[in-house]
Amino acid sequence: MERERLQEILAGFAHTRVLVVGDYFLDKYLDIDRSLAEISLETGLEAHQVFRVRASPGAAGTVVSNLRALEVQVVALGVIGDDGEGYELLRGLQAWDVETAPLLRTSQRMTPTYTKPMMHEPDGRVHELSRLDIKNRTPLPPGLEETVIARLQELAPTVQAVVVADQVPERNCGVITDRVREAICSLAAEHPELIVVADSRMRIGEYRHVSLKPNEFEALRALGQETQEPPPRWQVEEAGRLLAQRAGRPVFVTIGEEGILVCTAEGCQHVPAVPVSGEIDIVGAGDSALAGIVSGLCSGASLTEAALIGNLVASVTVKCIGTTGTASQEEVLAALGRWREAHA
Repeated sequence: MERERLQEILAGFAHTRVLVVGDYFLDKYLDIDRSLAEISLETGLEAHQVFRVRASPGAAGTVVSNLRALEVQVVALGVIGDDGEGYELLRGLQAWDVETAPLLRTSQRMTPTYTKPMMHEPDGRVHELSRLDIKNRTPLPPGLEETVIARLQELAPTVQAVVVADQVPERNCGVITDRVREAICSLAAEHPELIVVADSRMRIGEYRHVSLKPNEFEALRALGQETQEPPPRWQVEEAGRLLAQRAGRPVFVTIGEEGILVCTAEGCQHVPAVPVSGEIDIVGAGDSALAGIVSGLCSGASLTEAALIGNLVASVTVKCIGTTGTASQEEVLAALGRWREAHA
């Protein structure tokens, strides 16, 4: 891709409006100073001393943050708790100037939260301790489910794209329940001009009439092919092709440092990643790639151009250590220069 073509695509982002529906989490970082550690008189255990608390939107919120950093207008639809974490999450989204009115805030649910204790050692090392997860482990109440579907149907005609962030592994315990998924698929079938892209950890194979963004392991799992090791490229390509055939829409399979496979029922094209050196943090890389892909598609990019933009965005965010990374348009343009140099 030439720099002028990327600039042309990026120029359309500010005129794009995207609905992000799904599981909004709060990413909460607790920065701990080992040198301040105390021993509890009651238990004799080490009492970690937190010197800073950082919070940012996670899961669907990570997609939103990346879209906003790219200057795309965003509408948020999901269910969060009427609690302190919900307040922090709303504040984080509103700081990005996100339209949050459609979010349902209710005492019937907790705000899902990934609490990440970050230990700062005396020698300067920083590492994450065991994470503390707050999640709802009961089904989404029917009344909330119906409201999500109604708001989805009301908002879809006002946007160019719908992004589905299906984060919760436990079936029907997140926002994207079986009924909500069925409504999304029906909406996509009825409005083929609407760009709908789904990202799902456990149920990517259950979507129809929707473009998909799995990683290689999720793609294989959807076809009953579990693996713990990086699978051979031919196997991932076959999985991507079969998923595209099943979904009836293109599939973008992320393959780590190798980039993205753009798959249709006819076959796959490989879009290489931007080489990245030094320390990286891959948390949220898939979400940032998804934001780049959808933004590109809304602005007239071809499938492979959109995949490249996803790669460019992810190459920036993986260099953001210990925090939720985003990429600006200027950083995406700079990443294109590194990509062109590596793949000349």
